[in-house]
Amino acid sequence: MNGHRWIVGAVTGAALVLAGCTGALQTPASEFAREVTARQLNLPTELPPMKAFNSGPTLAVARSNGEVASDFLDLSFQLESGRALPVMSRFEGPVTVKVSGRKASVLDSELDQLIGRLRTEAGIDISRYTGQGTPSITLEVIPKRQLQALVPGAACFVAPNVSGWRDYKTNRRSPRTDWTKLQVRTQMSVFIPGDVAPQEMRDCLHEEVAQSLGPVNDLYRLADSVFNDDNFHTVLTGFDMLILRAYYSPELSSGMTREQVAARLPGLLARLNPAGGMGYPVATSPTPRSWKAAIETALSANESGTQRRKAAGQAVDLARAYGWNDTRLAFSLFALGRLNLGINSDVALAAFREAEAIYGALPGTRLQAAHMGVQLAAHALSLGNADTAIRIVDNHMPAVRSAQNAALLSTLLMIKAEGLEILGRDAEAHLVRLDSLGWARYGFGSDAEVGQRLLEIAAISPIKRG
Repeated sequence: MNGHRWIVGAVTGAALVLAGCTGALQTPASEFAREVTARQLNLPTELPPMKAFNSGPTLAVARSNGEVASDFLDLSFQLESGRALPVMSRFEGPVTVKVSGRKASVLDSELDQLIGRLRTEAGIDISRYTGQGTPSITLEVIPKRQLQALVPGAACFVAPNVSGWRDYKTNRRSPRTDWTKLQVRTQMSVFIPGDVAPQEMRDCLHEEVAQSLGPVNDLYRLADSVFNDDNFHTVLTGFDMLILRAYYSPELSSGMTREQVAARLPGLLARLNPAGGMGYPVATSPTPRSWKAAIETALSANESGTQRRKAAGQAVDLARAYGWNDTRLAFSLFALGRLNLGINSDVALAAFREAEAIYGALPGTRLQAAHMGVQLAAHALSLGNADTAIRIVDNHMPAVRSAQNAALLSTLLMIKAEGLEILGRDAEAHLVRLDSLGWARYGFGSDAEVGQRLLEIAAISPIKRG
């Protein structure tokens, strides 16, 4: 088994841990939310209809084909555990997808959109299962508690050579589900929870279906891909579609070794991505295990807060020692900042600002910068700097919409609504807040979660706290 989408606690989501974010705010937002009601704060008490994204244009790949070739090889010939895969494996022929289990209605439309994108952008012959023969991919929806009882810490995952949950439980420790023994893909199963927010279901759908078709590794160095355990990108990107298109190109086939694939990639990528040039794989230094171990501890919900903060600090120190000034240093700083919210506001804000500066200087990292921006906008709002908060929100909105992150989008809009109220622009604030709630229903799911988030954001505003 491989290809997990990990739950990473409160580090990479859109959640704000607001207690202690500034000296002026002493009461945790969640405590504030328990003490007041939406009606007392003049907030909406009924939610508008849920909003959802339509598939939009995908940004082009902004890197050389030499880099893409190196990424392709590292993604395709290694597992997340570090074990090498001796040969490439893929489906040879049309791919069909069957859905089983109790699913939310939104899942059908999300799957249809994903299949459409895979056909158009990746050139894969993939369609819904119609009952003829055996489905290539079984997408089974199961309760979250049941999934995590078997695989703790995983939000969802994919397994080879099994026909569903019962088959997987029977064979999960057998050679049949060993990725290193896979020569060609004929039957894959994807397991996702059905009792989570629509956005979480969609995120799982994109990553796990992509891994059932192609690479099952994740690389922290990738800034524009779902094949990265930082979980910033949750919808398949232009880079991901290029990787999958190459994976299913006629020049490649199941059973090819790393060396054989490497020899074909320059010409193949030049054909698929002419703007990237005739690139040969570039040697890359693997991310050291010491940094990976530190960041994994920082992300683990099973460790104490003290241990996680210590590990995040170690990840930052290691990144600096290795001379990195890339997404790995920025992600280390992000983890450090998030874990120090409510504990040490000086450390948190300094970490967010440095991470935002790094992401802002790198190509293709506007979404990551937006995750820093939501924290900095919240900080500005808590100080009553409404114009600054609104400017930060407006600056990051296009990247968040493009990435289709409804949870982050709704949080930014809630902050903007509070800022507009401080400025006395109540009518605008009302419309922006209603917009935020439509996206919150997609991003956070239950009405209770949406209401809690609304109250927590209101808790930041000095006019509401007063």
